[in-house]
Amino acid sequence: MQGIISIVLLVISNVFMTFAWYGHLKMKQEFSWFSTLPLFVVVLFSWGIALAEYMCQVPANRIGFNGNGGPFSLMQLKVIQEVITLVIFTLFTTLAFNGETLHWNHLAAGVCLVLAVFFVFMK
Repeated sequence: MQGIISIVLLVISNVFMTFAWYGHLKMKQEFSWFSTLPLFVVVLFSWGIALAEYMCQVPANRIGFNGNGGPFSLMQLKVIQEVITLVIFTLFTTLAFNGETLHWNHLAAGVCLVLAVFFVFMK
């Protein structure tokens, strides 16, 4: 159960992270008032969102880490987190930004990520 909780928290964390890092680009396109904000305000806005990310990321790592009784090594946690990050980023990019599309090389990279997960879990 700890593994599932850890992965769910990582997914939630990465949704916040993706929005904190890239959401302001979409907001600048969609809302004229947002495009007039100074950069430091946009940074503070992103930091506020990133706080929610960390409130999920840190517990996910604590719960999932085998040193704390969880099922994953540090290497496994990191690879899981990276795969989740790229899946969520890909979904966000293709859904939120009309000009972004998937190409064969993106799919090939996805296959490599699946292989990375496979290899990191090998004994």
